Amino acid sequence: MDSARERPGHGASPSSPPISPQLVLKELGDVTAGPLSIIYQRSWESGEVPAEWKLANVIPTYKKGVREDSGNYRPVSLTSVPGKIMEKIILGTTERHLKNNAIIRHSQHGFTKGKSRLTNLISFYDKVTHLVGEGKAMDIVLLGFSKAFDAVPHSILLEKLSSCGISGFMVHWVKNWLKGRAQRVVVDGTTSGWRPVTSGVPQGSILGPVLFNVLISDVDTGVACAISKFADDTKLGGAVDSLEGQGALQRDLDRLEIWAMINGMKFNKSKYRILHLRWSNAGHKYKLGAEWLEGSPAERGLGVLVAAGSIRRALAAKRANRTLGCIKHSRTSQPKELIILLYSALMWPHLEFCVQFWAPQFKKDVKVPECIQRRAPKLVKGLEDMSCKEQLRTSGLSSLENRRLRGNLMALYSFLRRGRGEGGAELFSLGSSDRTRGNGSDLHQRRFRWDIRKHFFTERVVKHWNRLPREVVDVPSLSGFKRHLDNALNNML
Repeated sequence: MDSARERPGHGASPSSPPISPQLVLKELGDVTAGPLSIIYQRSWESGEVPAEWKLANVIPTYKKGVREDSGNYRPVSLTSVPGKIMEKIILGTTERHLKNNAIIRHSQHGFTKGKSRLTNLISFYDKVTHLVGEGKAMDIVLLGFSKAFDAVPHSILLEKLSSCGISGFMVHWVKNWLKGRAQRVVVDGTTSGWRPVTSGVPQGSILGPVLFNVLISDVDTGVACAISKFADDTKLGGAVDSLEGQGALQRDLDRLEIWAMINGMKFNKSKYRILHLRWSNAGHKYKLGAEWLEGSPAERGLGVLVAAGSIRRALAAKRANRTLGCIKHSRTSQPKELIILLYSALMWPHLEFCVQFWAPQFKKDVKVPECIQRRAPKLVKGLEDMSCKEQLRTSGLSSLENRRLRGNLMALYSFLRRGRGEGGAELFSLGSSDRTRGNGSDLHQRRFRWDIRKHFFTERVVKHWNRLPREVVDVPSLSGFKRHLDNALNNML
């Protein structure tokens, strides 16, 4: 049942496929639950971790760039399945403690329940667009650590776990879990020799992400400018119309560099970028340590393109078209249901990833994804001669514009249900408290001079929210909200 070492199943022939350890545990749960519970209890009481749980097969996962460059691969560790179950038990207790004591700051959106890339982008750029909308010039610095998960110093991590009030039993267990680890690389069935692991937390483990968050939880201590993190990807921004604003941003960069030196981490020079927003921006130069930051007209952050001069967003139309071409070439004798399923599973993620943040505003931009979607029903035999509306209706699809509206309202519901201080409700302000008019949860609709703010998510979605009936916005759960919302939109559209 251990994925870190290959052991053929009992009685299996050399040519038979390997037996999944997850499947064994699931099918034999009545038999394995008792012995495993004893192992977990003794491991917790003694703080000892079985050696098998400390072994990992590292699978290089391609990220981007030149495939021949080993630096463009993420090392994902496949570890023992029973060991991961123990990690899950430890994780639950750890997360409750971190949440109850507010250890992980609200600026962290990675590996945090209820937060995502979308919440990271919207909460950070809400501040940015607000200042740019007031006519201020903004500088945004994009940073990232070098080999972040692999570089975590064990001694510093354990000190921070102790200082944030984690129990001694748990710190002792984590210490032994990190100590004596070994890994080997597996590529196309070929393995390297075992090598000891002296730093870092395993990528692909259950505990790794939350331990990394603990390590960098205090990285923004003393930072005056707006800061937002998604794991190690860090955005730092401030208004730079004055020398004081430029100085404040440079001082914050100096604080980050000092933090990295003290905590045994290094920033990745290849990730240094700065965006100068607004045409009146003087393009001041900054440095991190001894390295000057390079200006960039556009940068892809968390999978979304952000351009300097304005917050323009680019659709992934090229990828979507390529995917549609693959579906087209494989459509021979495929039923309508399968083609539509392939389209919705493979195309929509390209066209709608974080769309609440980058949603197209101009007709020419709205037309591009709609044209791509209209090509999908034409792949189904018998629909070629129908009008676009008939094709969508027959295929059970709705326009991307309607899907974006539904997604906007669902995202807004999630933001409002998140408590203040959690990066949610403070982005919006309630309107009139008169419950005899509106839906009782009306939001304040503000006016702005610049389109950059008027078309941002936190402003453009307000008018649609205020049109919803009270029985929709008062639903206590997201699943219930979706059902009521679909009924309301069918009547409104």
